[in-house]
Amino acid sequence: MSLVERLALLPDEIDRTSLEMVEETLVYPNDLDEHEKYILFRIVRAEGDPDIASSVRFSRNAVESGLYSLRNVKSVLTDVRMVQVGISKSHLSGRNIQTRCEIDTPAVSERAKKEGSTRSVAAIREMSDSINGSIVAIGNAPTALLALLDLIDERKVNPALIIGMPVGFVACAESKDELAKRDLPFITILGNRGGSSAAAAAVNGLLDLL
Repeated sequence: MSLVERLALLPDEIDRTSLEMVEETLVYPNDLDEHEKYILFRIVRAEGDPDIASSVRFSRNAVESGLYSLRNVKSVLTDVRMVQVGISKSHLSGRNIQTRCEIDTPAVSERAKKEGSTRSVAAIREMSDSINGSIVAIGNAPTALLALLDLIDERKVNPALIIGMPVGFVACAESKDELAKRDLPFITILGNRGGSSAAAAAVNGLLDLL
């Protein structure tokens, strides 16, 4: 018997079995509601790391704000293509939800040069006309999250939900600490962990709940 025949499952079976295994083994806060638990399970499954659960944080009404945005504004903005491509295309097309990412566009490259910033910062600023009421999913650059928070602090934008899950060391934990201080809807992973797979998993969890 081949390895595929012995160990591999079909996609639906993998998804169901993975979530069952996460739920059976995971220790999580008792105050999470069913929707928050589901998204937490999705994040843990995407990361393959049960220990990350203790660092996941939901603001009050974060899930509800995200679901309202997906139903009505139908827009998800991402900091990098890796997050964008990780979001379920079947869920998006079936509900006419659009995604947008500007990280690799000529306009952003020129803006970064002109402003003396990173492309991640310039990409968030370039998308400021689409942020109001949208979900912003950040899974790579801490500077993208900092730029978004600056725009919010300046009262220039008002996203429906921030999925703030950049990964790394420089300004990473700090950017998420700043996010958690603010009275706005967010889902984040405190500390240095996170990444595109986690951010996309959070969006996919919301899409599953529609």
